[in-house]
Amino acid sequence: MRAMILAAGLGTRLRPLTENRPKALVEIAGRTLLEITLSRLREFGIHQVIINVHHYADMIAEYLKANNNFGMHIELSREEVLLDTGGGLKKASYFFLEDWDSSEEPFILHNVDVISTIDLRRMVEFHAENQALATLAVQNRKTSRYLVFDDRLQLCGRCAAGDNSTDCAPSSRQALAFSGIHVVSPRVFRMMTEGGVFSIITSYLRLAGQGEKILAFRADEYYWRDLGTPESVRQASRDLKQKALLQ
Repeated sequence: MRAMILAAGLGTRLRPLTENRPKALVEIAGRTLLEITLSRLREFGIHQVIINVHHYADMIAEYLKANNNFGMHIELSREEVLLDTGGGLKKASYFFLEDWDSSEEPFILHNVDVISTIDLRRMVEFHAENQALATLAVQNRKTSRYLVFDDRLQLCGRCAAGDNSTDCAPSSRQALAFSGIHVVSPRVFRMMTEGGVFSIITSYLRLAGQGEKILAFRADEYYWRDLGTPESVRQASRDLKQKALLQ
């Protein structure tokens, strides 16, 4: 199985921590976000990873070389212009399609700036059992933007916090917070008609509207934290020390 780590962003909200390094190399309890993510993937038997890079790209390349790629096969997808999640994934599609006998095997797509104990193996099993095109880890928590799912856990919309429209929260639907972790089937690349800079969520919403299975994996029982601000990084560091998470 393969994976992609989304790490190309500027990390603007993490300043001043990202003034002289990419967000992937911000540290929590002495470990970089990139190391933590790679370790999590390796724990689930994933050894082939592509990482999209832009901000301080050479620094990430040097870091990986100095650490012998953490014993994994790692490639970098360099973006001269930030392509967002969808554009970045589409640019890296070759990694999941070329010279690979198991090109229909799903892959993990994981933001570098989140940490969690979400069970990736259970996610993959759920994805396979439901023959989904994409499976998104979601939780019932507060966020600024929600994804909306029907009673079959099928994606059917999105809305902003405070939106009380019937599209966002009718009784038959659930507005849930996306966790930045996906399981995706490679056939999605044949269906991504969007080009240039675009969010993968845009593709998911369009494809869900066309009847493709874009499903929610409920991950409420697991620890999860977004690492978008210096305070969230400090809190995650405290969590790691107190709860011995992500060893």
